[in-house]
Amino acid sequence: MRITLHAVGFLLILNGAIWFFQGINVLPGSFMTGQMKWAVYGVLCSAVGIGFVVAARRIGKKS
Repeated sequence: MRITLHAVGFLLILNGAIWFFQGINVLPGSFMTGQMKWAVYGVLCSAVGIGFVVAARRIGKKS
C-alpha cells in the first residue's frame, strides 16, 4: 500500500507540474498552453499528490 501511494503521489505531482507549466505558457504545444484554468488544475493535482506522499510516509512510520 505504501509503495502504491508513493507511486501514485509522484505521478500526480509530475502530471500537475506539466499542467501548471502548460497553463502558464512555459511548455507550448498543447490545447492547454496559455490557459490559466490548467495552471489551477495543475496546482490542485500536485497538492493531491503531495497528500498521497505524506499519507504514504505516515503509513511507513506506523509499521
